[in-house]
Amino acid sequence: MLSKITSKNQLTIPKDIIKNFPSTEYFEITAENGRMILTPVRINGADKARQKLAELGITENDIKEAVNWARAK
Repeated sequence: MLSKITSKNQLTIPKDIIKNFPSTEYFEITAENGRMILTPVRINGADKARQKLAELGITENDIKEAVNWARAK
């Protein structure tokens, strides 16, 4: 099947292919021997939380300080 990369580097996966991966929201993408390989990935709640903290720039040390501050009260 043919798929085209858009000007925003987005790639549409054909329905006939994606139907084999129901409820898969994320894929790990790797390059190997001139090919792109997509592997389904399940992200649990903790992974989503870590991703959001990274987006916000909150470090592990920030969290430790916040916990210590909350426990001190």
